[in-house]
Amino acid sequence: MQKRFRMILKEKEGIKHYQFPKLSDCSDIWHGIFTRYGGISESPFKSLNVSFNLGDKSSNVVENRCKISQMTGGFPITYAHQNHGTEILVFRKEDETGTPIAEQEAMTGDALVTDIPGRFLAVQVADCQSVLLFDPKQRVIANIHSGWRGSIRNIVGRTIDTMKAAFDCRPSNVIAGIGPSLGPCCAEFINYRKEIPEPFWRYRNSENLFDFWSISMEQLTDAGVLPDNIALSRMCTKCRTDQFFSYRGEGITGRFASIIGIIP
Repeated sequence: MQKRFRMILKEKEGIKHYQFPKLSDCSDIWHGIFTRYGGISESPFKSLNVSFNLGDKSSNVVENRCKISQMTGGFPITYAHQNHGTEILVFRKEDETGTPIAEQEAMTGDALVTDIPGRFLAVQVADCQSVLLFDPKQRVIANIHSGWRGSIRNIVGRTIDTMKAAFDCRPSNVIAGIGPSLGPCCAEFINYRKEIPEPFWRYRNSENLFDFWSISMEQLTDAGVLPDNIALSRMCTKCRTDQFFSYRGEGITGRFASIIGIIP
């Protein structure tokens, strides 16, 4: 694997996060994919769980989110209610309303796009992909939550289309990073003939295993993103429950955060 595709592990005050080198080289944004450690939640959510909807104590989630915000420089982080759909939330400079952070999760969406400096975007994952996007020319970012349902409905391509329509982005300028998620080694779908449309069966590695990493990479290139601008973590969350939450691996568990934001 070429060095430029390897993720960089950073740690501060006991909280670890990964970064993609090419995105990290962009001085006007900050991004990080956090591990499961450094928070205060107890098992089975131990310890940096950022989701309110799993049974964890709300006070623990609030504290964990505050810890992550401190790592990003104290900027407000926008979290949305994710439902494995294709709703894309767009936040523009010209219509920014200053929505209080406590009210933000009332919004439902599985992708977030903005050109607003200081408004960081979060995705909560535990096997699904987080796909981070940045257009350095237009200074626009996006964060996508793409599980298998989102993949077969091409939420990745839809988000690129939204960046084009809302902010005049050119896909060839976009830099992308696909975060730790369920890998082709563990993405088993016993009932794939009922759940997954036939055009996607070519991504089946063996009898019931699917390569959703390749699906996302091809959806990005089909949307116009250059292959050299796409980085893949190649870290399977089910294989690496020592670092990440995994629904497939653990059942009841937490969600780790993937964050990107434009620095004011």
